[in-house]
Amino acid sequence: MFWPFAWGLTMAAYSVKMPWNTYSFSLMQCLFGAFIVRSSACTINDIFDRKMDAGVERTKNRPLASGRISVFAASIYVLIQYAIGIAWFYLTVEDLALWVALVQLLPIFAIYPLLKRVTYWPQAWLGFAMNFGFVTAWVSTTNTFNAPLLVTAMAGCWCWTMLYDTIYACQDIEDDLKMGVRSTAILFGSRIRPLLIACGCSFVILFCGAGMLNDQGPAFYIVSVGGLILHLIRQWKSVDLEIPDSCWANFNSNGQLGWIIWLGLFIDYLLSLQLMQAYV
Repeated sequence: MFWPFAWGLTMAAYSVKMPWNTYSFSLMQCLFGAFIVRSSACTINDIFDRKMDAGVERTKNRPLASGRISVFAASIYVLIQYAIGIAWFYLTVEDLALWVALVQLLPIFAIYPLLKRVTYWPQAWLGFAMNFGFVTAWVSTTNTFNAPLLVTAMAGCWCWTMLYDTIYACQDIEDDLKMGVRSTAILFGSRIRPLLIACGCSFVILFCGAGMLNDQGPAFYIVSVGGLILHLIRQWKSVDLEIPDSCWANFNSNGQLGWIIWLGLFIDYLLSLQLMQAYV
């Protein structure tokens, strides 16, 4: 959840030559914003999915599915999380960025768990939900809505989420079929690998395009794009979609991918500050 915030902020900071002190403080703000969005999303997801989770081996011991926490208590908890999130974004971002943040916090993630019951494409909706932080960070930093860049970056991030959440869904195919849960993993069946390859290649192309639209420097292409390509190759070679432990490990490795992409963006940002100081 944090990485789209961090990528959007760092690309924006590079574009506007944001001072280092402001950037580091904004990065910490993004970290807390991502934390509160993720935690509230997990709570609302578990409220809606408690009966389904009870029938899935991997999730049957979750607090709501196992009955250790009541729906009433979880509802109070998510309302507290929403109140904290609304207050946080109200105090830290404004205008369009505020509305983007609130849309991600409230309706987008509340809708997601319901889609598992009616469509085999819940991952498609999740692709938007997970990555709205990129838009929030960009708009709050630049005070502009760069539509070509934001659409390209969001499309790339959407492909990334489609990739890792389809791998995640492969863990529970048998239980999901019994419980009536739908996913792209079930829809594509034996054709999952071509889907993952298409999503991964699209992610590379689109994110590279976003970097070009932002006039990124060489570190982005060498570290971020190059590292992304190497990571995806390793993932495609190592993941066994029929073994849950392998799916879980590869799903988690996408958190490591976040570091790789951010590092290239961060190096570009630091180099841009040095060049600016040299001109001064």
